[in-house]
Amino acid sequence: MKPIGGYFSLELPMKEELHKNAIRLNTGRNCLEYILRARQYRKVYIPYYTCEVILEPFKKLGIQYEFYHVDVHLEIKDSPLLKEDEALLYVNYYGLKQRYVEKLAEKVGKCLIVDNTQAFYAKPIPGIDTFYTCRKFFGVPDGAYLYTDKFLDENFAIDQSFERMASLTKRIDIGAEAGYEDFQRLSKSLVGQPIRQMSTLTQRLMQSIDYKKVAEQRRANYLQLQAVLDKSNILCLPLESDAVPMVYPYMVPVSGLREKLIENKIFVARYWPNVLEWTTKEDMEFLLACQVQPLPIDQRYNEEDMNAICSLI
Repeated sequence: MKPIGGYFSLELPMKEELHKNAIRLNTGRNCLEYILRARQYRKVYIPYYTCEVILEPFKKLGIQYEFYHVDVHLEIKDSPLLKEDEALLYVNYYGLKQRYVEKLAEKVGKCLIVDNTQAFYAKPIPGIDTFYTCRKFFGVPDGAYLYTDKFLDENFAIDQSFERMASLTKRIDIGAEAGYEDFQRLSKSLVGQPIRQMSTLTQRLMQSIDYKKVAEQRRANYLQLQAVLDKSNILCLPLESDAVPMVYPYMVPVSGLREKLIENKIFVARYWPNVLEWTTKEDMEFLLACQVQPLPIDQRYNEEDMNAICSLI
């Protein structure tokens, strides 16, 4: 019998998860590990332009990988010829490449793995292994979703997330800077985690989100930045009618812009420092890693905030 009465837990509204029919796991990289173990691929082609954490399951399982290049449209420069036991992994960059993902699915078929960690709202394509992560879009400590039709016959333990909440609660209570070290510790703590089911806490947090409102705000913010900044943006990434972006990727060959933004408390990440080690200055990925400023457009912000970003730039 469940407990009745006593002290209260955190009050959260109850809604419906966007990916309610997916497999719920603890991290995106473990979704990828699940796919690799279930499909038993010998080798996977992965983009140079991606986060180094993607390599974790390959190294853990001893599976070969080979890098490929993307062009200025963030599309594959030279498509590899896949053998029977090989796969191609593609990142749906910034949540803006769904039409290209659909074309890849038609061309590659079931040997395609779609990394939708930057595209939480992109719909999975039937028969195509696809995974999502929660932390890049919402204030949760962990969690990921996986779509696949190849299942592992294992019972994974349920994760626990209550000790990973410090950065989330500190940012509300005492400010963004106060919780940054906790955020960094949280990110490091997720390295090397075994595959587990999504924690009850994270699932409950994901059930409290107004997904429609979030999508509308992200799109509105993106379009506002696009209207002002697109003329100077090297990247040409139109916002498709069903796309919900993670950030506005602003690429300009201007040194010091990132530092100026951060100095003015507009916190932009760097995607991804490891790319500078994997590539050379002649590669598009090197330029992307140096010059793309992922401007925040998420649901916490409004028209006034976007005006502030534009004015500073």
